[in-house]
Amino acid sequence: MLIHLILLAGGFLLLYFGAEWLVKGSANLARSLGITPVVIGLTVVAFGTSAPEFVVSVISSIQDKSMIAVGNVVGSNICNIALVLGAAAALMPITANRSVVRRDIPLMLVISIYLLLLSLDSHISRIEGITLFTGVILYTIFNYYISLKEKRSSQAAYFQPNNNAGGGTPEAGKNFEAKVEEIEIIQSRPRQVVMIIAGIAGVVIGADTMIDSACVIMKQFGVGEKFIGLTVVAFGTSLPELATSVVAAMKKQMDISIGNLVGSNVFNILSVIGAAGIVRPIPVPGGFIESGLIIDYGVMMGICILPWLMMRKDCTVKRWGGVLLLCCYAGYLAYLIKTG
Repeated sequence: MLIHLILLAGGFLLLYFGAEWLVKGSANLARSLGITPVVIGLTVVAFGTSAPEFVVSVISSIQDKSMIAVGNVVGSNICNIALVLGAAAALMPITANRSVVRRDIPLMLVISIYLLLLSLDSHISRIEGITLFTGVILYTIFNYYISLKEKRSSQAAYFQPNNNAGGGTPEAGKNFEAKVEEIEIIQSRPRQVVMIIAGIAGVVIGADTMIDSACVIMKQFGVGEKFIGLTVVAFGTSLPELATSVVAAMKKQMDISIGNLVGSNVFNILSVIGAAGIVRPIPVPGGFIESGLIIDYGVMMGICILPWLMMRKDCTVKRWGGVLLLCCYAGYLAYLIKTG
């Protein structure tokens, strides 16, 4: 037990420093490429912090532990918004780019509904897995295209201050350039890439160490596969998002913080479930409705709607909203413990 507690602490430290490297490298890469931080958060950072979910779910699918594969993603998505965004907003109000509220969160909800429809027959086939994984490729291309479009708009606003046809202002261009000013400037492109890779490795290894240690400890209490997937594994694989988003929020990189969470949820469904389904069709033992997994899906979608409701007016999740999200997560855990 003692050795696993030590590994748990070591994994946490590696996770924290890995998250810091990832945020710093990503913010600087955004600056040097002229890509907006929110897109970096939605793609590079989101994919990196979703790596633990990807590895865990694919391995679980190979080992025919489908409830861990699916429960890991559903539980992680709930954890990302209710716990991670809740904790970050409780520490400091989180303000998102308006495009996150208007485009990215609704897209996340649509993708969640698509997963629900695929799961109604208690089975995700290889073909369905391919459609999900194709979606993540299109999602990445779409975000890159949007980034280039926003970059051109920002440059036009900066160089043509008197042209108000598109609502541009000189300040818009300056704000675009100043989004990552709070973070230490790294001019070297290779160093930026190395820092991102080191950060991803840190959060993945740190999370993996923590998951293994936590699972060993939890198994001593004799809990079931679904419960482990929705709680211990989900929380463990969400630790990179937690560390990255909190660090990003502390460094006032709000676009990376919220973009990381929304992007990670999208990646979890499209790439993680998609890849797991391609490796091996995913059955839901006991049935999708009978097993109670439909309730977990409902909680996932309900939790994802809350930030959108909170941010409709000023694109900000205030401290009270963060506390509300944390209370929702505590309530969900209480439900799992009672039914688990």
